[in-house]
Amino acid sequence: MFRQFAVPAGAPRRLVLASLLMTAGNGAFMTCSALYFTRVGGLSPAQLGLGLTIAGALGLFAGVPLGHLADRLGPREVAVALVALNGVAAAGYLFVRGFWAFVVVAGVFVVAERGSRAAIQALTAGLLEGDELVRIRAVVRSVNNVGVAVGALVAGLALQIGTTGPLSAVLVLDALSFFCSAAVLARVRAVAPAAASAEGPPSLSVLRDGPFALFTALSGVLALHTVLLEIAVPLWIVTHTDAPTAMVTALFLVNTVSVALFQVRVATRVDTLDRAVKASRLAGLALLGACALFATSSTGSAVFAALALVAAGLVHVWAEMLASAAAWTISYTLAPASRQGQYQGFFFTGYAASVMVAPTALTLLLIQWGAPGWWVLGGLFVAASLAMGPVVAWARRVGARHESSVAAA
Repeated sequence: MFRQFAVPAGAPRRLVLASLLMTAGNGAFMTCSALYFTRVGGLSPAQLGLGLTIAGALGLFAGVPLGHLADRLGPREVAVALVALNGVAAAGYLFVRGFWAFVVVAGVFVVAERGSRAAIQALTAGLLEGDELVRIRAVVRSVNNVGVAVGALVAGLALQIGTTGPLSAVLVLDALSFFCSAAVLARVRAVAPAAASAEGPPSLSVLRDGPFALFTALSGVLALHTVLLEIAVPLWIVTHTDAPTAMVTALFLVNTVSVALFQVRVATRVDTLDRAVKASRLAGLALLGACALFATSSTGSAVFAALALVAAGLVHVWAEMLASAAAWTISYTLAPASRQGQYQGFFFTGYAASVMVAPTALTLLLIQWGAPGWWVLGGLFVAASLAMGPVVAWARRVGARHESSVAAA
């Protein structure tokens, strides 16, 4: 089973290592950040939430222009600079002692993170192709789960102590993880910048690409599933079921272990546009099934609820792996090779917008409304997944017309 995680030496291995370092640092930071900023940084919980919302909104506008910068200056160079800037911002958190200082540092952190994601995806697309591109992207997602878990364990020690020193040490480790990741990326072979052409598509042409914009919007709807286990499911278990609260941890373990073990295997079967469309369609149907099981968990005893939740968790993570693999393949394939940075930046902007609105939307839909809300959410998942096929077909037609016009010129 573990043979699937073998990564060739050179660029693929360095890309995986860089991602592992970043996620380990982020896993540690996310675990203790709320406690650090409220105990040490002087923020109230309300200020912390508002500051993160402002930073997230700033990040929405960063992906496309910074991705375009990666296309023009070279994705490796921009990725290294932005990942290093993430390290600077992480270190800057050590000096936060109030709301506005937090907003400034968090804004820099999120903007750099959004831009570095686009640059790294453009770098990955420039270095790898075909089956290897999809496989390495799946390996990255698998090891990211491991990195987050390791980081969370390290931060757990700081949380047990709870004093300023250990909590600050976690932030130092987070900053160092970004600096080490930037150093690893700097050793990856450079990808030549895309040449600007006066006769080619205009700058930021992704903003004029209707099919890709619609694909991004549909992916954003499907991406709502990524925050179910973080927000909606824990609240659902506590307020609507008789299951023990330990089920929250159990479902996280089911998800993390499943992704770590099986994401590569799933992704290697989703390596063409046709297969990606089918996988997306299947993911939508599976998410409907998971929603139905979550809704059902509120109708029986504690044992029945626990069994329904475990079944829902298993179906959910299978759908999650299918949807992720399909999104990677479609986003990489539809993006022009010379503009991967801005296209991946736009794609991640759709994901970021989804994650930003998800807490409020899912709380109202699922926790306030109850079981019917799960059926509405499942219907949205199915509708988005079924629309993916026509949208990809539209993108193919537009791409074919563009290639024909370029050839004729």
